[in-house]
Amino acid sequence: MSAAITFRWDDGILEPRTDCDILPASIEAADSWLATDGTVLALDLHRTRFMTSIPRGRYLQLDPGAFWDAAIAAIPRTGDWFPRVELRTQLLRPQLLFRLREAPERSRSIVLATHHGRDPRSAPRFKGPDLEAMVRLRTSVQKKGAGDAVILTSDGFIADGSTTCLAWWRGDALAIPDDAIERIDSVTLRSVLALATATGVDVLRESARPEDLEGCEVWALNALHGIRIVTRWIDGPAVAEEPGRLDAWRRRLDALRRPLPGVEVSA
Repeated sequence: MSAAITFRWDDGILEPRTDCDILPASIEAADSWLATDGTVLALDLHRTRFMTSIPRGRYLQLDPGAFWDAAIAAIPRTGDWFPRVELRTQLLRPQLLFRLREAPERSRSIVLATHHGRDPRSAPRFKGPDLEAMVRLRTSVQKKGAGDAVILTSDGFIADGSTTCLAWWRGDALAIPDDAIERIDSVTLRSVLALATATGVDVLRESARPEDLEGCEVWALNALHGIRIVTRWIDGPAVAEEPGRLDAWRRRLDALRRPLPGVEVSA
């Protein structure tokens, strides 16, 4: 199988197509997750996020529920994959696409850089419409040696990353951006917050500027890498790491992975 195959949902069937688009298209909603040897973290939350991102009306005639089920069935049950589902519009016509992609190399650490320009997000609470803008933003900070860009609100508060969400530690309490700050509802972060609740860890919701995180342990989270430790913040706060904490939480998060439908669990 090739490294990536794209399928289009056509009359209830996933049909392979070329990945070369001559005509422009705009993404309305998208979601992606890591599937490793037939297991996925919080697949139901990914489904809910994708479905609730789809605008009502004419898009429903595409039967996104049946499309989702077909996409899940098409994921190989062995190996590492990073599939993506998309609702997009091309020539004013809605389309559902499924991209079966091999998972890229994963890491446990990352370097951040603050984005000091205009907030490029047009739909900050939805995954999909801003994907291209976020890729451009991440590319711009890669020239500085960073792996992701940190987006700030107009007041300078930490909002989101271009491909990650952020969390940080205040002693033994885990902190995240205040709920009033617009950001994508991260499935990985929701899973971490569930672990925090289960283990009795206090969760703080803060309006924090980068300089407020001086000396804190900072995490960057997303569906591909899970939890990564921030080892450096270019032109930002000096960050720290408590030995053993990251690895313990990565193991806990990995333990939440569940088999895809149709995968038998070994006794």
